[in-house]
Amino acid sequence: MRANLFADIPGVLAEERFDTLVEGSAFRLERIVSTGQATPPGEWLVQSRAEWVAVLAGSAAVRFEDERDESELRPGDWLYIAANRRHRVEWTDVERPTVWLALHFDAADATP
Repeated sequence: MRANLFADIPGVLAEERFDTLVEGSAFRLERIVSTGQATPPGEWLVQSRAEWVAVLAGSAAVRFEDERDESELRPGDWLYIAANRRHRVEWTDVERPTVWLALHFDAADATP
């Protein structure tokens, strides 16, 4: 199979788009496309798997509950989110789509 990470990217979406690229028993690799979406106010995301996420296009900001400042991400920036660490997407670019590459994995022995 062959594809392009920048193919079929809509300019505006009502909700974020999640495309699974490849999946195994211990991991899932997905492309996420955001067009201004953010985690609703007062909500936190908690995942049972670790996540390594990179921004390929656009921009976004992620905040961890235990940190005061948000982490702004631009193309080429990546972030490691440990399993069960409370976090939220503060904002994504409203001018152009933000394209993320996200690897969700079982991380009993992983280190960033």
